[in-house]
Amino acid sequence: MAEEPLLTIGQLARRTGVPVRTIRFWSDEGVLPETDRSSGNYRRYDGRAVARLDLVRTLRELGMGLDDVRLVLERRRSVEDVAAAHVQAIDHQIRVLRTQRAVCTLLARGAPSPRKAALMNDLARLSAAERQQMIDEFVDFVFDDSTFAGTDPDAPGARIANNMRTLPTELPDEPTTEQVEAWVELAELVNDPAFRARAREMAVAGAESRGDQPQFDPGPIVEHAGAAVAAGIAPDSADGQAVLARIIDPGMDATARDQLADTIDTFTDRRVHRYWDLLGILNGWGRAPSQVEPFEWFIDALRAHD
Repeated sequence: MAEEPLLTIGQLARRTGVPVRTIRFWSDEGVLPETDRSSGNYRRYDGRAVARLDLVRTLRELGMGLDDVRLVLERRRSVEDVAAAHVQAIDHQIRVLRTQRAVCTLLARGAPSPRKAALMNDLARLSAAERQQMIDEFVDFVFDDSTFAGTDPDAPGARIANNMRTLPTELPDEPTTEQVEAWVELAELVNDPAFRARAREMAVAGAESRGDQPQFDPGPIVEHAGAAVAAGIAPDSADGQAVLARIIDPGMDATARDQLADTIDTFTDRRVHRYWDLLGILNGWGRAPSQVEPFEWFIDALRAHD
């Protein structure tokens, strides 16, 4: 049989539709070695190079790097293994693109500040692990183990810490602009030193709570104080004090009222409620009904005495 004629790099390019410069680059990288060189030192390729080039082009179009392509061609790694790894990589790229799309949609809706625009883009590029690390660092600061070691696991502070640790915060695969906004706000919140200090104050107070502190049932507060808020009744008015009498013992003295007000005030904070609200948005639970206003009204009513 006649020996198969060798192809020049130009002939190989015309036969496969791959540009000469690409073939030359892949040859230099070792994934498409030439069969030999002509007397003029030009590359020449045999028929097997055509099939090899088709495979290289296919693998590259799938997004595989030259190192992975080389491993497949050298039979040191199967196409199935490489493809499975690239499925994960592609899925990650899709999530990043969806997040970036949500960010761009959010930016197109208005004229945010340069700082906010930079923050949104930075957060959009964070991996799920990095996003979770941000929350973990916040929880570690607020619920320092050295402070909470040996505390009652049923204490309010301990329960809050456990809840925060078991609520992973990561953007969904297809985040809405509302969820991107929530993530930006949450990131700013957990990195705010004032909020961290306030959350820690609440956690420590909850862990150290004792049985001799004033006890209260939140149900009547939500019911009666909530109705007073909705009706626009001032807590220091006569009507407000009448509402208060439905929640507490009317005979409670001023010292006891102030002590109860201080206790409830320790665990009442709009920003902490907003933290849980943002988590609800990010995790698709929706917004929880706010009970902050009734408790703030109740605190003011308790302190409104002669």
